[in-house]
Formats: sequence, structure tokens, C-alpha cells
Amino acid sequence: MPGYRAMWVGISLELLEFTVFFAVYFSARWFHPAAFQSGASRLWTAGGLMITAVMVTSGWMLTCMLASLRAGRRAAAQRWLVAALLVGLAYPLLKVLEWRWNQAHGLDAGAGIFVVVYYYLTINHFIHSSWGLLGMGWGLARLATGAYSPQDCRGLESLAIYWHATDLVWLMIFGLFYVFA
Repeated sequence: MPGYRAMWVGISLELLEFTVFFAVYFSARWFHPAAFQSGASRLWTAGGLMITAVMVTSGWMLTCMLASLRAGRRAAAQRWLVAALLVGLAYPLLKVLEWRWNQAHGLDAGAGIFVVVYYYLTINHFIHSSWGLLGMGWGLARLATGAYSPQDCRGLESLAIYWHATDLVWLMIFGLFYVFA
């Protein structure tokens, strides 16, 4: 099993937490179908698409980082991790821009149940993704000091697995809110 067992426990708990969040989503959608049918068209779809590209691209870069490290190419692994972090840092920037766009278009807590549930899930995702970005910074510092090797890169595997879990949650959020799947 890649990574540390403790990270798998943490990811399982995170997914359980988001299961509760999605239960709130589906309950609200059940009781307020019209609000959810019209809600997706009110969001900044381009922002959602850009966030999706950022999340998935940074996850791919983490996968490339692990492949490089396992092949003994430490410098390449560091470059991939720097790239993943830099691309990943576009996420909070885009999220803040999106929240500003929402405010300018009247999408605040008073805009109805769809917007309240949207903020509920996306703010929680933002928090979890911020932890992943902090983890990338920590992993980069440790990689630069030689803490990881091709034989033991469990910390970086754990980081990549965590980031992929946040990707998965984002893809569900994107489908349910922006695309209304």
C-alpha cells in the first residue's frame, strides 16, 4: 500500500466527512429542486472549469514527481513538486476571485438554499485543499533536504494520495454545482 496507513485513515475520515456534506446537498436538492435546477447557471462556470484544470493538473504533476523520485531523479522530482505547488496555488487565487464574482452578482448567503449549500461544500473543500498545499510546501522542504529516497518516499506518496482525494471531491462538487449532474 503506498503512503502511510495513517494517511489512508485520514483520507477515509475526510471522505466520510464529505459524505455527510453531500447528504446535506442531496437533502436540500430533494426539498428545493427548482433552486438547484436554476442554481448552476448562476455560478461562474469558467472559474469552476479553471479550478478543475488546476486541481487535476497539480495532481498529475505530483504523480510525475513520484515517478521521478522512484527512478532516482531527485532534481526532476523537486521540479515536479515545485510545479505542482505553483499550479496548486492558483486554486486559492481562483477561489477568491470566484467568491468576489459571486458577491458582485448577488450570490451571498441571502441568495437561497442552493448558494448556501454551495458555500458550505466549497469552503470545506477550500480548507482541505489548503492543507494539501501546506503539505506540498512541507514535502518540498523535506525533499530538498534529502529526507526522501527512491526506497522510501511514503511521505510524498501520502501527500499525492491526499491531493488526489481532494481532486475527487472537487470533481463531485463541480459536477453537482456547476454542471448540475
